[in-house]
Amino acid sequence: DRILGVETGGCPHTAIREDASMNLAAIEQLEVRFPDLDLVFLESGGDNLAATFSPELVAAGDKIPRKGSPGITKSDLLVINKADLNVMERDAKKMRGEKPFIFTNLKIKQGLKEVIEFVSQNIC
Repeated sequence: DRILGVETGGCPHTAIREDASMNLAAIEQLEVRFPDLDLVFLESGGDNLAATFSPELVAAGDKIPRKGSPGITKSDLLVINKADLNVMERDAKKMRGEKPFIFTNLKIKQGLKEVIEFVSQNIC
């Protein structure tokens, strides 16, 4: 009820990286349905849903921060669930400047406390 999927059509790269209008429209829908809404999480689920259990999903994962989408450069907090890729920290710092980012690995609860603290201190 409080989760919306955004279908990007033929070219998901544009919708995910360059044009946030579909995501913004989904947020507006949520705001209408839930006027007391204080917090929205956006997740880029990747561009190849057929590769759910395939190495294709992570083949370009280390390049994502370098692409500099609005989610990377403008979000209040960037949560990176690729803690095993060393290049991610360097690229996240380069693309975000002083804006915060946190590495997570929810299998071992790495970073979860930090995400909760950030949300509690800055959003709620």
